[in-house]
Amino acid sequence: MGMTRAHWPAIVGATWALLAALLFGVSTPLVQRAGLGVGAFTTAALLYAGAAVVGLLTRRPPQQEARLRRADLPRLSAMALFGAGVGPVALAWGLQHTSGASASLLLTLEAVFTALMARALYGESMDRRVWSAMLLLLAGGVALMLDQRQTGHVQLWGLLAVMAATVAWGLDNALSRGLADRDPGQVVLGKAVLGASLTGLIAWLAGEAAPSRLAALSLLLIGASGYGLSLRFYLLAQRTFGSARTGSVFAFAPFIGAAVAVALGDKAWSVWMLVGGLLMLAGVALHLMESHAHAHTHEAAEHEHAHRHDDGHHDHPHDPMPQGPHSHRHRHAPMQHSHPHVPDLHHTHRH
Repeated sequence: MGMTRAHWPAIVGATWALLAALLFGVSTPLVQRAGLGVGAFTTAALLYAGAAVVGLLTRRPPQQEARLRRADLPRLSAMALFGAGVGPVALAWGLQHTSGASASLLLTLEAVFTALMARALYGESMDRRVWSAMLLLLAGGVALMLDQRQTGHVQLWGLLAVMAATVAWGLDNALSRGLADRDPGQVVLGKAVLGASLTGLIAWLAGEAAPSRLAALSLLLIGASGYGLSLRFYLLAQRTFGSARTGSVFAFAPFIGAAVAVALGDKAWSVWMLVGGLLMLAGVALHLMESHAHAHTHEAAEHEHAHRHDDGHHDHPHDPMPQGPHSHRHRHAPMQHSHPHVPDLHHTHRH
């Protein structure tokens, strides 16, 4: 079967997710090096201070992207707490107490928690192939735990801290799905400012030592690319691809991070580490092979988000017709049709 316009959302969403994965994957071993000797809360604050700059510079005018609203503040605050607070703090501490390559690979479990929460909160479809992929990812995580258990008690605690970060980011990813139709620059800016303020205040209250200028600048730059730009691309992927599938493609990030960690001189690969990596890679590949199409009904709806008029779901009139993506409040008439689709903004029906 040839590629049709109906397949484009999956292609576009996967591309955005891969770009997000590349930036975040490279950042993990770099944070381990740049944050050496820097407090966990200070590290998190600097990473999201860098992300805030990206959010500030990438905001779009209201005629192109929907604005954040006052009603979004509770969700945005929860995203900041888990995604810009608990997640990076746990990761920063874990990276100082375990192997960078193992920690990078374990981050693949973020896809598992993201998919489970997307299923619970949004009813995103998960067939037997997806569940099998989740089991492979979990099996890979167990293999990495066995590897670190042999290495030492301290390193095992470091890996457990990294796992806590994946749980926090899984919840963050599920929450961010509800803001995927808003201006991603505004979402990045709001989450980053709230998160950096929270962790920065805790770092000051805890008496963490000030980092060197080089460490601070390095963490700011890593935060701008690996957390700011990466989050922007992740939100764009969720908009067209759904939360669970974005998380699955994003699961390539740990393999990128592990490769960079080894290239930077991390420990040689062990048997358990190799087994865990292969299991996780198989899980990611299996999830990406999913195909989903059936007859479905679109209920009448009214909302605001960036959209085009060549996607088969936006046929409301304009005079004159705008070219390319634009944003305004618009209505959808009821519709029933069948085509390959992903759980994007217009395909949140239950299965």
